[in-house]
Amino acid sequence: MPRSEVNRAAEMEVFARVVEEGGFSAAARALGLTPSAVSKLVARLETRLGARLVQRSTRQFALTPEGQAFHERAVRILAEMEEAERAAAAGETPVGLIRVNTSATVNTHLLAPVLPEFLAAHPGIRLDLVLTDRVIDLVEARVDVAIRAGPMPESRLRARKLGETRLVVVGSPAYLAARGIPRRAADLAAHELLGFGYARAVQDWPFMEDGRRVGVKVAGRLRASDGEGLRQLALHGAGLVRMAGFCVREDILAGRLVPVLEEASAGDLEAFHAVHAGGTGPMPARVRALLDFLAANVRIPDAPGLAV
Repeated sequence: MPRSEVNRAAEMEVFARVVEEGGFSAAARALGLTPSAVSKLVARLETRLGARLVQRSTRQFALTPEGQAFHERAVRILAEMEEAERAAAAGETPVGLIRVNTSATVNTHLLAPVLPEFLAAHPGIRLDLVLTDRVIDLVEARVDVAIRAGPMPESRLRARKLGETRLVVVGSPAYLAARGIPRRAADLAAHELLGFGYARAVQDWPFMEDGRRVGVKVAGRLRASDGEGLRQLALHGAGLVRMAGFCVREDILAGRLVPVLEEASAGDLEAFHAVHAGGTGPMPARVRALLDFLAANVRIPDAPGLAV
């Protein structure tokens, strides 16, 4: 096939999505295509390149060394193309697609209530939400804006602080009735502590007792990769969970969850930022519009009744 008839950018984008999603079927769903169409496109790409990029198996998905090298270069090329388009669009009316990475919890409690207003104000903008609790590489994942919790380390990311909330340890009334209410951090050794299934910046649950920091290791039998999943587990009495106050505010007000060790965790704060991997070039109008909107409209409420 003559090179002029090949849409190499589209091929790279589909192949990158296959790698990002971990398979043909997942990539097809994300792209709105059929799995066979995605598989055939990758097969044509392999034929044109004269190299096998993917080891096909019914049980698992894996890249060949050639596929890994091609993916790394394709991601860089796609990012450079997108940055060129962003630079060209800077200062224009906000239009186009914005990919936003955040957790399901943040989307449920902070973004979902306000994003319809943003879309109504900017009819030329489309949003693609990538929901995961894990910290991802914005450039590699081709994400424009991410909402991240915790302190912002020194990096090339441009950050806008959205606010902060206290972290609170909560459990259901039924669970606390059965297992008892912990009065000190040491009492948590007798409880089920629900934690995340991946490494986090703060590995333990920090408390202040008698003027010193006490860290409690989370070694419970039940973990999850999603904050909203942990909240649901706590609501059903699986154990205690430590979450941002805004995530469990309504549950506390309704009596579905009860905070414990409030005084010991009163100073345990977590900040939230909207970040953009913009480099040194101009920020696209669509991204600037979203960052400005989030900074002005996202409100992060605290959990009620916490000691100050």
